[in-house]
Amino acid sequence: MSRPRRRLASTCVGTVAAGLLATGAALAAPDENRTEDSGIAMGAYLDYGPNGVARIPYLSRWLGGREIRVGHTYLPGDQWAGIEGRVSFLEDWARWRLADDDRMFVLNVPMQARNEARVPDQQVAGLIRAGARGDHDEHFRRLAERLVSLGVPDTVIVLGWEMNGVTYTHRCRPDPANWKVYWRRVVDVMRAVPGQKFKFDFAPSRGTDAIGWTKCYPGDDHVDIIGMDSYDQAPGETFDEQISQPYGLQKHVDFARAHRKAISYPEWGLFRRGDNAEYVRRMLRWIEQHKPLYHTITDYCPHGVWQCKQNPESSKAFREALTPEAPGPVVPTPVVPTPVVPTPVVPTPVVPTPAVPTPQVPTPAVPTPAVPTPVVPTPALPTPQVPTPAVPTPQVPTPAVPTPQVTEPSPEPTPVAPSPEVPTPVAPSPEVPAPVSPRPTPPEPSPEVPETVVTPSPEVPKPSPAAPSPVTPAPVTPGPVVPKPEPTPAEPLPQPQQPPLNSRQWCVPLNFGEWLSKLVGKQSVCFTIDLGEDSGFWPF
Repeated sequence: MSRPRRRLASTCVGTVAAGLLATGAALAAPDENRTEDSGIAMGAYLDYGPNGVARIPYLSRWLGGREIRVGHTYLPGDQWAGIEGRVSFLEDWARWRLADDDRMFVLNVPMQARNEARVPDQQVAGLIRAGARGDHDEHFRRLAERLVSLGVPDTVIVLGWEMNGVTYTHRCRPDPANWKVYWRRVVDVMRAVPGQKFKFDFAPSRGTDAIGWTKCYPGDDHVDIIGMDSYDQAPGETFDEQISQPYGLQKHVDFARAHRKAISYPEWGLFRRGDNAEYVRRMLRWIEQHKPLYHTITDYCPHGVWQCKQNPESSKAFREALTPEAPGPVVPTPVVPTPVVPTPVVPTPVVPTPAVPTPQVPTPAVPTPAVPTPVVPTPALPTPQVPTPAVPTPQVPTPAVPTPQVTEPSPEPTPVAPSPEVPTPVAPSPEVPAPVSPRPTPPEPSPEVPETVVTPSPEVPKPSPAAPSPVTPAPVTPGPVVPKPEPTPAEPLPQPQQPPLNSRQWCVPLNFGEWLSKLVGKQSVCFTIDLGEDSGFWPF
C-alpha cells in the first residue's frame, strides 16, 4: 500500500475509534445484579391472616410496582380444628386469590396436631402409624371441602414441610416407610373431594438435617411439585457450599428434573449470618437461572428485607434486583462521519476491436421445383346403347265406332249413335272407300345424339257421329306431327327434352345413381309408337 493511502486508512480508524469511545462514555453500564421479570411467580410471607393480605400492595409499591402474584400463609397446627381449615382468615385469602386469575394461593398444612410441641420420636412414630391406618382421614377431607367451598380448589398444598428436620411433629425420621404411606393417604383423601384441583408440594429443608430428604419422598403419583426451604445458615459457609453440599440446592434441582417435576422455594431468607447482601443476590440469581414455579421470601425478622429493618444492605440488594427497570433517557447514538475515501480513477485501456471480415457466404441457388399441374382426365362417358325395347301393343280400348250406313242421300240424315256395349271395334264396310291418309315415315334418330327421343303415346281421337251427306267425301285424318329430333348441343349437364304434345313418342326416365347422374345429367329413353292405318290399330 502506498504511503498516502496508509495515512488515509489510519485517519479513518482513528475517527471511528473516537466515535466508539464517545458512545461508550455516554451509555450507562448494565446492572449485573438486576434480574429480569421472567414470569416467575413471586411473593412473601407477610402475616398469616388479614394483615398479610393487606400488606401485599405496599410491598408491591416498595418494589416499584412489581406484581406480587403469590399469597402465602400457614394453617395453625396446635389442634385438628385448625388443620381442618376452621379459621376465618382463609376467607380473606380466598377473596384475594379470586380477584385475579393470575394469582396463586400457597397454603402450608401440618400433618399432625401439637405440631410444634417438641413431641419425642417414639410418640411421633405412633402418630405416623395412626395416620397410615387412616385415623386422620376425616380431618383432611374436611379441609379439602372447605377450600373447594371457598372457591380456591387449585390451592398449592405444602404438606408436612421440612419433614427431614427435627422441629415439627410431622417429621419423617421416626418411621420413614409409614410416613410415606401416611402422605399418600392424605393426598388420596383430598383428591377424592369433588371439584378439587390441588397441587401437592413436597418441600424439605436444604441439607441432610436429621435424614436425607430423598428417603422420605412418597412417589411421583402423589407429588406435583418438589420444593425446598433454604435459609442462610449452616451447613454451608458460603452460597457455593449451599449449592454443592449433600442434599443441597443442586441435588434439589437434579432430583426434580429426574422425576419431571416443577421446583419451588416456599421459604428462603436471611438467618444465622445476619445482613448478608451477597446471599440475597446469589439466591435471586439462582432462582432466575432455574425457573421455579414460584418463590416466597420469609419477611419477618431475622429473615426479612422489607418489614425487618435490621438488614439494610440485604434490603437494598433485594429491592434493586426485583424493582422493574424504569425506562431511562433516550441517549442519541452519536453520528460518526464516514470518511470519504476517494476512489482512484483507473483509466480503462482502449483495446482496439479487430476488424473481422465478414465471410461472403454465397447463397445457394435453390431451383424452384416445377410442380406439374395435374391433368385430370375428363372421363369419357360412353353413349349408352339403349336397345329399343319391345313395346307391347297397348290394349287401347277401341271406342265403339258406328257402322256408316251408306244409303242414298237423303235430305235429313239421321245420325246413328255408337253402341257402348260393343267392345270390339266394327270395321268399316268395304263399300265405303277408306280414307286415304298419308303415312309419314319418321326419320331415324341421329347416331350423334346421346339421347333417344321417345315419342309420347298417341292421342286417339274420339269418334264423331258420321253425318250422311249427299257427297260422302273421304274423311281426311291429319297425320300425327312427328317432331324431327334435333341433335342436342353438348352441355355440362344435358336436360332431356320434353316431347311435344300430341306426339307419338313415349319417354322413360333413366336413373344411373347419384354419382353418375351428376356427371351425365338426367337421361331418358324415348320411342315412337305408330298407330297408323297399317298398324291395325288405327280406328279410322
